[in-house]
Amino acid sequence: MKKSKTVFFLLFITATLFVNNAKAQEFKHEVGGALGTSFYLGDANKTKFYQHPGIAAGVLYRYNINFHWAIKANLLAGTVSGNTADADNVFPFAQQAAFKRTFIDLGGQIEFNFLPFSDKFSYRDAKPYTPYIFTGAGTTFATGNNLFFNANIPIGIGFKYKIKERLNIGFEFSMRKLFGDDFDVTEKNADWDLNAPYGIESSFLKNRDWYSLTMIFLTWDFGLRNDPCCD
Repeated sequence: MKKSKTVFFLLFITATLFVNNAKAQEFKHEVGGALGTSFYLGDANKTKFYQHPGIAAGVLYRYNINFHWAIKANLLAGTVSGNTADADNVFPFAQQAAFKRTFIDLGGQIEFNFLPFSDKFSYRDAKPYTPYIFTGAGTTFATGNNLFFNANIPIGIGFKYKIKERLNIGFEFSMRKLFGDDFDVTEKNADWDLNAPYGIESSFLKNRDWYSLTMIFLTWDFGLRNDPCCD
């Protein structure tokens, strides 16, 4: 009888440890979608955030390296527009220009979570929410008679929260710095356009255009990792 109780007790402990270990697994991958708004900063809008906002949407994939670090890839599309009539600066000979573009953004970023992000591992002080920052590199293609294709550098902040074990929701704000000054030039003009409105050519860092994305995303976790401790 004592032997049976001992065997039962050992089986119970083993089963308990197995269940707890199974529940403590973390997932390596996330995939999902994002929806939000976009706006442009450049010669036709130097400082006003969310002027002429457009719609943006896309898909994203995230690889969670550990509690604090992740790598993300995105494919996004959106619209931007601008009008010098709304600008505070005055252009030579009172010239005016307006534009509207649809763009595609393909890029990758590295993210740093300020808090150890997980809905498990409370003994590691993990939290089901965290603010984070990110940067990386990407490419931007935009429509128009004057097609635009250039590199971009995203710089952004975000916040994410685990709704349940595999479901995450988050918010991101980012600025995309472009290495071209003709994002706001949909049609080439021999006399004047926003590529060099004052006749001064742009340098590597000066007078480049930007666009911004404000997105809400929803992702689904998959792919159990083999090292649930997630150092």
